[in-house]
Amino acid sequence: MVIVKTKKEIEKMQAAADILVGVHKGLREIIRPGVTTLELDAFAEDYIKSHGAIPAQKGYQGFAYSICASINEEVCHGFPRKETLKEGDLLTVDMVVDLDGYMADSAWSYAVGQVSDEVKKLMEVTKECLYLGIDQCYPGKRLGDIGHAIQSHAEGQGFSVVRQFVGHGIGKNMHEDPQVLHYGQPGRGLRIQEGMVFTIEPMINAGGWEVVVDKKDGWTATTMDGSLSCQYEHTIAITKDGPLVLTEQDRD
Repeated sequence: MVIVKTKKEIEKMQAAADILVGVHKGLREIIRPGVTTLELDAFAEDYIKSHGAIPAQKGYQGFAYSICASINEEVCHGFPRKETLKEGDLLTVDMVVDLDGYMADSAWSYAVGQVSDEVKKLMEVTKECLYLGIDQCYPGKRLGDIGHAIQSHAEGQGFSVVRQFVGHGIGKNMHEDPQVLHYGQPGRGLRIQEGMVFTIEPMINAGGWEVVVDKKDGWTATTMDGSLSCQYEHTIAITKDGPLVLTEQDRD
């Protein structure tokens, strides 16, 4: 069941999103070779708590950290760790902030130091996929329009779209209806309506789209063929005039 949000509820989610954006802006300044993702996790948790909010991922179904930190071939849900980041790494940081019972969710990918042209292109195309999906977020459009826009662009650039993990509704709960696929056919799926709030979070692989989840930790998903993976994610509210990107980092 899709839970349509009121204007006041969206404003509360925007307040949570503002804190989340602050974390990502802070991470821009500290991600570099030699830093550990455990240090990034500590920074995020301190920032979120100091602003009166809760890192919603910590404790969720047993997840022990405030952020997911996925490196290179890791698609999502990577554990922060003590090993240091290396020059040329591709890092994705994903987190959910809960402020007074309302949540916001955003993942962002970061180049660690100087990266290869392959990484640069993958990052560029993945971000383009996110915003092409957002461009479809108007009342009366369908969820399939989002997936089709993303899939068409990614595959047209020689990349693939992960199927196993998708976008989702969000509000008082981290995961709500509807599911938002990042692939599909235009004109298909649930009709988008004012008051919906959901994430768009394409995970784009340099190789095949298949992924495997680590059997030891039960969380970390990696590309099956060992290729690089990249992700960008925003929380989107649907207004009568179109998409409002709650987690936008550079509104200007």
